[in-house]
Amino acid sequence: MKKIIKIEGMSCSNCARRVEGALKKLGNLEVEVNLESKEAIIKGDLSISSSKLKEVIEDLGYRVKSIN
Repeated sequence: MKKIIKIEGMSCSNCARRVEGALKKLGNLEVEVNLESKEAIIKGDLSISSSKLKEVIEDLGYRVKSIN
């Protein structure tokens, strides 16, 4: 299973690394953040709720548009 999170507000590779690092701290997750497509692809332990994923990203100052 995987989740795709659309994120607004990332403007550089440092932004993408911040989001990736914060999401990896949540558990045993494989995280890939793509700056061009403005999305994070998460694979692994998907027992983490979408609301928790959104909270972590928005605490960094970005906006989550959708989680699929």
